[in-house]
Amino acid sequence: MAPPRGEGTIAHMPPLADTVRRNLESVESRIAGAATKAGRDPSDITLVGVAKYVDAAATAALVEAGCSVIGESRPQQLWSKAEAPELAGKPIEWRLIGHLQRNKIDRTLPIAREIQSVDSERLLRAIDASAAKQGLTARVLLEANCSGDAEKHGFSSEELKRLLPELPMLKSVEVCGLMTMAAREGGPTVARQNFAALRELRDTLRAEAPPGLTLDELSMGMSGDFEEAILEGATSVRVGSALWSRIE
Repeated sequence: MAPPRGEGTIAHMPPLADTVRRNLESVESRIAGAATKAGRDPSDITLVGVAKYVDAAATAALVEAGCSVIGESRPQQLWSKAEAPELAGKPIEWRLIGHLQRNKIDRTLPIAREIQSVDSERLLRAIDASAAKQGLTARVLLEANCSGDAEKHGFSSEELKRLLPELPMLKSVEVCGLMTMAAREGGPTVARQNFAALRELRDTLRAEAPPGLTLDELSMGMSGDFEEAILEGATSVRVGSALWSRIE
């Protein structure tokens, strides 16, 4: 007798933890391969596991599999996950990788180890003021619009060059580097061009930077193009869907 409709499929689905572990191993292997191709040490590249697609239980499975740096795009999701019982006591370093509104800064700063998406001078100064008020030092990356897409957030290269001399004046913010997102169209070839543009912009800024401002970090690359990003110098890649594929 044939099993009821759907029963056979469910019976053969691997447990969530097994699927997450296999996906993580695959992503880590691809990171290592791209790093080797670029003549780089894979340990110099941080994998940010993007958990915006999944609930706290799935996020816990990813952490248990070995990915402790977790990225969230929305502050509300970050707050909720940080308070979830499933994640209590786990060694998580949270990253905010999406747009941050100024009215959400105060609650976000004590949770996020790093904000990778600072896209305006106004937001940067608001973070500095909030961090000072809370006795914190906020680690941030400045988001650059290297693709030219009008709908994307981020500084232009000219805006970053104008802002550069003022960065050391921030009292409670550590500007660690830059972040970008590749163009929606054009595939890996265009993505790699965008990533090269960010690296070149960083190198230009670094040559003109005031003492103490190194801009070492480059966050670029997602599930569809993180290997291209590594080839162009990414120190942090933000991977989501490749970690959650085949999870129902």
